[in-house]
Amino acid sequence: MSESALDNPIWASLTSRHRALALGEGGAARYPAQVAPFLGVARADAGADEALRALVPDGDTALVLGVAPEVGAAWELRHLTDLAQMICRAPVAAVAGDAPLVELGPAQREDVLALTALVYPHYFRPRTMELGRYFGLYEHGRLAAMAGERMGLDGYTELSAICTHPDHLGRGHARRLLAFLVSDNHARGRIPFLHVSHENPRAVELYLRNGFELRRDIPFWSLRRAG
Repeated sequence: MSESALDNPIWASLTSRHRALALGEGGAARYPAQVAPFLGVARADAGADEALRALVPDGDTALVLGVAPEVGAAWELRHLTDLAQMICRAPVAAVAGDAPLVELGPAQREDVLALTALVYPHYFRPRTMELGRYFGLYEHGRLAAMAGERMGLDGYTELSAICTHPDHLGRGHARRLLAFLVSDNHARGRIPFLHVSHENPRAVELYLRNGFELRRDIPFWSLRRAG
């Protein structure tokens, strides 16, 4: 899959690596709400109103990235912001640390949900860990930091949920996890990319200092039924 697929990453992921999780058919698809709030369409002019009715029930809000559907008056499509889509085209040097990196699984699920509820509350759902691998490190019995893989398509992996507990900031945990996942994905033949708000300059600077470059600004919308 060519790099241009990153211009429509949700759709590309739902029609490739995450096809088994995809809900919908035709020109629109989404993740189950317990997995992720993301919805994708094949094209902006897909005429997806009918498909959307089955995918976005009353009271639910789906998030759309890159390519948004043309919708009628029954829908409220709101542009939230333009995110920085960043990409890392080469491995980066490993970062040393004392605490071992742990692959997070069912046994650590409650720790993961507690950390993301505190510092990454909008996008992490009870089943988000089904999307890819997640790694973390513990200090004094607490999950101090974590990072993982979310959307994926042929040759590319989105890194996500790169976060640190407020009590453990400034110790290089996020940089260490980021460097590990970047190099590990390159070793697997996958180029890492991610999305970050321009209103989070600390995170943007972290990624720039660790091999990422801005690929493009990518529009981000919310979609819900009107009224």
